[in-house]
Amino acid sequence: MSGWIDLHSHTDESDGSLKPAELIDLAKQVGLAALAITDHDTFAGYEKASSLTTGGAPQLVQGIELNSRLYAKNDGHMRHAHILAYFPLAAPKAGFLEWLKEAQAERRNRNAKLVASLQNAGVEITLAEVESKGRSLAGRPHFARILVDKGYARTLEDAFRRYIGEEAPSYVHRDSKTTEETVALIRQGGGLPVIAHPIRMGLDEQDERHVFARCKDAGLLGLEVYHSEHSPERQAYYLQLARELGLAPTGGSDFHGVTVKPDIDLGTGRSGNVRVPFDFLTGLRDLATSLS
Repeated sequence: MSGWIDLHSHTDESDGSLKPAELIDLAKQVGLAALAITDHDTFAGYEKASSLTTGGAPQLVQGIELNSRLYAKNDGHMRHAHILAYFPLAAPKAGFLEWLKEAQAERRNRNAKLVASLQNAGVEITLAEVESKGRSLAGRPHFARILVDKGYARTLEDAFRRYIGEEAPSYVHRDSKTTEETVALIRQGGGLPVIAHPIRMGLDEQDERHVFARCKDAGLLGLEVYHSEHSPERQAYYLQLARELGLAPTGGSDFHGVTVKPDIDLGTGRSGNVRVPFDFLTGLRDLATSLS
């Protein structure tokens, strides 16, 4: 099999704007050979799409994106690291699905705290409003849309900067597992854990190498090399780093839809900077086979 693939996309079951069926239709239109649906904390989008691609392109890959707490140095400073989990050959084990329910409950608890924090800052917002946009799996992009709609912010980026971004006064962090714990849970559940968009961690190259090696000791298997926020230079760097550390390279656009990230296209990223070869998926499947 050959062709281009996208191993990082979202539907409206988390913080994307397209329904699963619409995402599959778009993948067909742009000619993707394979697509992974990697919604935040839920397989609902994948499950709704799984009956729509039987026997044809794109081949559908089961995935999910999970939050984790990363401590890069011994200075107590906490960062967030997103971990992609892929299940290219078999469904997740029951224990992983049980843990996922706990993660979903933790997300809703964070959302309730964020609503309270915004209300204390004078913002008129309710949890019901947020969940009307993202249901119980609502995330900060849903908060941002409400802040823009009500005139508290000019754009989604402005909403994050002034209210709900990690450096903003109303921000509430999630009580997630550590990155190493998340990686281990994915492995125990039969999945392949991959660090998503490493550029967002804000680490220098020395710290990156140390963190990735430490996560590999915990069971990390892959690194997202191609991503819409990675320049060609960073893509080349991450590809080389993955090879040096023995991590499987992956890649995807991180597509959310035009109403969320209008400058990112499915399959090709930002201004065509993402081109993920089918060989990457073959590598993941071979890896899953060797671990089964």
